[in-house]
Amino acid sequence: MNSTVFKTWLGRYGTCVAGLLLFAFFAVFAPNFLAVQNLSNIIKQISFMAILGLGFSLAFLVAELDLSFANVCSLCAVCTGWFIHHGHGPEIAVLAGLLVGVGAGLLNGILVTVVRVPSLIATLATASIANGFSFMVTQGVAFVGQWDSRFLWIGRGDVFGIPALIFWLVLLSVLALFLLKQTRLGFRMLAVGEATEAARLAGINVRAIKIIGLALSGLAAGITAVLMTSSLASASPNSAADLMLTAIAAVLLGMTMFEPGRANVLGTLFGAVIIGMLGNGLILMGMEYYFQDILLGIIIVMSVAFSSSVLKKAAFSI
Repeated sequence: MNSTVFKTWLGRYGTCVAGLLLFAFFAVFAPNFLAVQNLSNIIKQISFMAILGLGFSLAFLVAELDLSFANVCSLCAVCTGWFIHHGHGPEIAVLAGLLVGVGAGLLNGILVTVVRVPSLIATLATASIANGFSFMVTQGVAFVGQWDSRFLWIGRGDVFGIPALIFWLVLLSVLALFLLKQTRLGFRMLAVGEATEAARLAGINVRAIKIIGLALSGLAAGITAVLMTSSLASASPNSAADLMLTAIAAVLLGMTMFEPGRANVLGTLFGAVIIGMLGNGLILMGMEYYFQDILLGIIIVMSVAFSSSVLKKAAFSI
């Protein structure tokens, strides 16, 4: 293998190899790390982060930056919880959560494409609005107590013997891959993200594609909210607050592998696994919790350094 081929291979798979080495390290030094229950817990714990990351990736792929997804997810969660706690069926509650997420995504899309506010500013504004509505719905008090067993099954049950959270994560990942690799819409999303003006000259409706990308990010926030509320049997106005940085870090870390410089489904999933594995392994080794935050910050800085031009384009383009 000559040096050019090796550099190409290293650029595409280097982070993946580092993740495997990290796995081997924890397998040796972290007690019970390889226990089936522990590995299953890691996947379940990262499912929320990974699904939010997939949504963020779909917006990122059309060259837009969605910083509202965590607050929107919290709003979707409390809306879902409100319907359950007021005696409505799970179907209505789930639909409400999803519609709120899509609605927030559409609002972001309109602000960016019609009002022409840069996505960095537009989505921060939407995040603030969503946060205010979350506290208005709950009056600052989380929804807890008795939950409909049919609703709880969504996040706690098994599907074909697979824990529900893992099943939904795999299903949504497959759907995202199919969208991007096998559909005309996916090809247009990639074209708009890679070269917006060239896509416009080729006849692609750039405005519609960007709105769709941001709406899909909102939908992912709604799906995550439903799964989170069902799994935790609670909904608070800041349910997803801690997931914002980890989800973004998973996406940025994923951009350093498989398709370097571009948000991609497999990279996001593997990035989420690395972050989840890192937190779990450090805890099992008895490390203090704040080491996770330190390492997460390092991961974000290194990943942003790798893809700074892409971030700048997504954040400030109008």
